[in-house]
Amino acid sequence: MERFQPLESVEDVEEFYSAIKREKMTHKLSPERPYCYWTIETYDKSNGIRGGGGLGVLAADMRRVAEQLSVPFVLVTPFYPWESHQRMEDMKQIDFHTEQHYRDYGFEFIDTVRIKTSTTAVELEVIEKQLGSSRFLCITEPNFGELYSGESGSDHRLYQEVALGFGGYQALKLVGLRPAVIQLNEVATFFAAVARLDELVSSGMDFYEAVVYTRKHTLYTNHTLVQAAEASFNYSQFEQYVFPNIKSVAVRRWLSDKFTNGRIQLSTPTVEIAELRSGVSKLHARVANYHDINGNKIKFKSVTNGIHMRTWVLPEIMEYFYDKNILDKFDLPPEEKLEEAVNAVSAADIRKLKLAGRKKLNEILANRTDQYGKPVQIPEEALLFDFKRRFVDYKRPWLPFENPERLAEILEQNNAHYILAGRVHMGDYRMFDRLMKLLHLIDKHPVLRERVHYLPDYDEELGFALSVGANSSINTPIVGLEACGTSWMKDIANLGLLISTHDGGVADMPSDNYLSIKGKTEAEECTELYRQMEAAAAAWSNDFDLEYWVRKELVAYLAIISGSRMMKDYLNYLF
Repeated sequence: MERFQPLESVEDVEEFYSAIKREKMTHKLSPERPYCYWTIETYDKSNGIRGGGGLGVLAADMRRVAEQLSVPFVLVTPFYPWESHQRMEDMKQIDFHTEQHYRDYGFEFIDTVRIKTSTTAVELEVIEKQLGSSRFLCITEPNFGELYSGESGSDHRLYQEVALGFGGYQALKLVGLRPAVIQLNEVATFFAAVARLDELVSSGMDFYEAVVYTRKHTLYTNHTLVQAAEASFNYSQFEQYVFPNIKSVAVRRWLSDKFTNGRIQLSTPTVEIAELRSGVSKLHARVANYHDINGNKIKFKSVTNGIHMRTWVLPEIMEYFYDKNILDKFDLPPEEKLEEAVNAVSAADIRKLKLAGRKKLNEILANRTDQYGKPVQIPEEALLFDFKRRFVDYKRPWLPFENPERLAEILEQNNAHYILAGRVHMGDYRMFDRLMKLLHLIDKHPVLRERVHYLPDYDEELGFALSVGANSSINTPIVGLEACGTSWMKDIANLGLLISTHDGGVADMPSDNYLSIKGKTEAEECTELYRQMEAAAAAWSNDFDLEYWVRKELVAYLAIISGSRMMKDYLNYLF
């Protein structure tokens, strides 16, 4: 899916870095001292690593943006030897697994490192793949399992996190790299910071000096609004998997002090070991409910997520943005005269580009099947709504179906189809049951059966296809529960109309910049959702309204959407 060339000229690289506010930042990043990004999940199927949702998509896009902008960058992540898939049989979703081999994706074996448990040592393979100024540095072993295997808080989950932290840090040393900064993508990566702290203390640095040094060079990026939702581990689990990997008595004692009633939530020591802390939208940074060991609320810096636009936006649309001076060579919108540039976007251009997107969508759908095991093709003249997000309670994928007759009426009167795509996390049996009930509701209604298509085995390819090929996307999280989301960004960048509640990154800008779902109750939100679906359909049949909404979305959100803007924000914050 990657369709870009990184910056090649020295002048271009220097021009990008000149936009970073702090002087001499480039002296702090180098190929030997790179930006090191730890993540338990990466969603980059082209490189053989399939994630579970937005956390992994963000990690992959961070690396892509770094490669494009020639930022020295190392993504430290597991290579999972197994990944899960789904297919439909007789209206039932069947889970199955496939084995992954890293050599099939161009990874090279470097050497092995070892981590310890209380009873044995585990040998981890270190593999890498260089991509311009960036690289994957992965740890793996045959029994590592798949992403999020085991229950939250289980021994295996803790083993995976320990292997990533301690094993990943050893891998970094193995290839001769010293991190200029460590970014922890959620608390599952906490042990990378512990490994660094332990190395400093074990090498002779005073414990408190080592803590200060580690804190100043560690950024914790949080994606979860409520601390209580985290997994916790007990002391005996740490005795088995964590403490055997720590050499320093002082570090072990420091970590032991973070337990309360024999249990630990990893966010507690994470916010202490990272002086820099970021939330992934303005709203998220403001309301994230995390506290330190003394009960004080933690402050987060807002760095809203962005996307790697050249991966997620139709190439024809990207060329159009360049030609109209809507984006520069760094994929950043101009700081001045953006509105003037966007006002040149015409309804005829929008329709032509979305027609190209529809053709791409149907090419990809030709190799997919719906809930009946049949391929889906969306007519060029038909309107298409979509919901393409992880299936979890707070995102409410069922909301448009609360009034089946009303939804059927909108689809039939506007010659519209609706595609439902997403994944239920393993072990979420309640959500899985709700999805199956929703599919049977659709099956029983003649209009919905014809016009609503559920596509299992959601992945990057399908996410891209729907972003470029749908006319309008639906985003219905309960307000206050979405940290950011990035699917909506891909829809706006691909000239679609967004129908959304005012939550996550959408709330970075006022709600009059998109088709907003408002209401004090869920019933009121449903009514507003249907009204906005009709408004979107009307806009696609009226040039003035179509131009009005597409231009408004681009002016408001294009800078937020840009992954290059996200990288600039992180570099400004870090240095």
